[in-house]
Amino acid sequence: MPRPSTPRLSPERIRQVGLEIIDREGPEALSMRKLAERLDVRAASLYNHVSNKDELLDTIADEAMRTVDVSGFEQDWITGLRTWARSYREALLAHPNLVPFIAYGPDRREQALRIADAVHGGLTSAGWPQRYATMIGASTKYLVIGSAMGSFSGGFPDDEAVYTNRFPHLNQAHRLREKAAEIDTDSFELALSALVEGLRTQYRDLT
Repeated sequence: MPRPSTPRLSPERIRQVGLEIIDREGPEALSMRKLAERLDVRAASLYNHVSNKDELLDTIADEAMRTVDVSGFEQDWITGLRTWARSYREALLAHPNLVPFIAYGPDRREQALRIADAVHGGLTSAGWPQRYATMIGASTKYLVIGSAMGSFSGGFPDDEAVYTNRFPHLNQAHRLREKAAEIDTDSFELALSALVEGLRTQYRDLT
């Protein structure tokens, strides 16, 4: 019987289907058995490519972060910071179920460490001291993760009666949900601009 022209299993296919499971059901739903079922292979076959679920999660997280752009640091640190933060947020918003896992830090993930190295190197090469570069990376991550964890605007009920005669300063809060995506993006940009402008002032003082 001739072999299929396309292998049933490949690292790329395993990551893709694993990410689909996480996107639909969350990381807790991912298991080697379920992944094997979706791939129509035996679970034992997966161990030729990944050692266990932890390694699988790491490779999936790295794959999801491949769109994060750190090339802006080649131009200047402000462009780099803005580009990194925006692309980082977009990558997380595309896979919200991965956010809690990624929020813990890079651990030993190759892609995550490559990004961290590029950010830290871009900042220190621009003249930021090591300690400041670390804090800037952390501050930006807190901003991005917080923005991607959930929608501020989407958390308000769209029932006007909830606020009437009870919360006078929230008399327009019922309109927030319908504009959630726009408000959340604009709010992120406002916070990012405030961070960058504050850092710009500190940078002048330091250099």
